[in-house]
Amino acid sequence: MALRLVFAGTPAVAVTSLQALLASRHTVAAVVTRPDAPAGRGRKVEPSPVAVVAREAGLEVLAPARPREPEFLERLAEIAPDCCPVTAYGALLPQRALDIPRFGWVNLHFSLLPAWRGAAPVQHALLHGDDITGATTFRLVSEMDAGPVFGMVTDPVRPADTAGDLLERIAQSGAGLLVATLDGIEDGTLEARQQPAEGVSFAPKLTPADARVDWKLPAHLIDRVVRACTPDPGAWTESDGGRLKLWPFARLQPPAEGDSARLQPPAVPDLAPGELHVTRGGVYAGTGSRPVLLGDVQPPGKRRMPAADWARGLRGGGGGLR
Repeated sequence: MALRLVFAGTPAVAVTSLQALLASRHTVAAVVTRPDAPAGRGRKVEPSPVAVVAREAGLEVLAPARPREPEFLERLAEIAPDCCPVTAYGALLPQRALDIPRFGWVNLHFSLLPAWRGAAPVQHALLHGDDITGATTFRLVSEMDAGPVFGMVTDPVRPADTAGDLLERIAQSGAGLLVATLDGIEDGTLEARQQPAEGVSFAPKLTPADARVDWKLPAHLIDRVVRACTPDPGAWTESDGGRLKLWPFARLQPPAEGDSARLQPPAVPDLAPGELHVTRGGVYAGTGSRPVLLGDVQPPGKRRMPAADWARGLRGGGGGLR
């Protein structure tokens, strides 16, 4: 017999889970999401991406300002879900809510728990140079991301991955894991196991201050910062023109055997941290180890553009980056 579900989620990355649940053998009776909020460049108040998809599917949408509100808890009890799957809901649930479904709340978290508990697990996996990451399903408890685990999927971190790339990939495999977890709960074939006490790490949300590039760091660490902060909160640096937003660095491919010498990367002089060197091939910036080739940038009040286009407006190197 299929489970009766109430799904909780808010951002676009949670839509993948909702769609997988709608296509499963289980019944999604309602959705819990965060209230409408300002979004986009115009900061227009809009419903969450999960709310939009839920309404298109004809589902009841519950959007309490706080999930401890009596009206919300009463309505959730009336719906009487067997289980409440969660993906990136964005608010702490009170014990009264956790106690309502008979099979509890099953959270899809984008890390291999107990590593990277918290709001930004994918960003921290990139920031710390993890080779492997993935997703975990576990039963929600009062302690953050500490509940017993049902299952995991793994995904290798690719050299050019941004947080956005990696999260999109894990959201797909994680949605399948979430459905499989609910299947196992329904069948009685899946048992949650306590997380190990060793290997616990935390992943707080990255702030704009975390996203500022320190050019004195080695190139590989700066590369991690930029990729971890793409698309949010967005890596940046200071130039004479103000704050300059950075996208991931360009990656030079070694020439294949037989390629002419002109295809090889040009020689770049040693550069001080933040010092710029402009060539026909692009714009290089000095770091604590070796120069990096800038990718796209965005000056204040302007559009995103290749670094070479931005560099045409610089005078005498533009004073470098800092």
